[in-house]
Amino acid sequence: MRFLVDAQLPKRLADFLAFHTGCGCLHTLDLPAANRTQDGSISQLSMAEQRIVITKDADFVNSFLLHGQPYKLLLVSTGNIGTNDLLELFRDFLPQILKLFAHHSYLELSRTLLVAHR
Repeated sequence: MRFLVDAQLPKRLADFLAFHTGCGCLHTLDLPAANRTQDGSISQLSMAEQRIVITKDADFVNSFLLHGQPYKLLLVSTGNIGTNDLLELFRDFLPQILKLFAHHSYLELSRTLLVAHR
């Protein structure tokens, strides 16, 4: 399982995921255009490398529902949240996230729950 963390989320999340999962994890800062990388390019990379996009950007939801891109999607719908609180949230839900992505392609994480969408 590989991840691509979008620009609205901290690089520390990508580092956290890489450390705690052993999975390949990129942040948009790792890409040539860094945080200026266009959504279409992120989706293309996601499809080519089968990376799960982690984002706060609802535009990815529309693209996923209409075009089946990106490859898989985790929408973070917490509103404003500090980095430490975000990492704690991921620490709490990471086992469930990994398990659900074995059978689902679109998940949504709020401050209190993880929802698997069809």
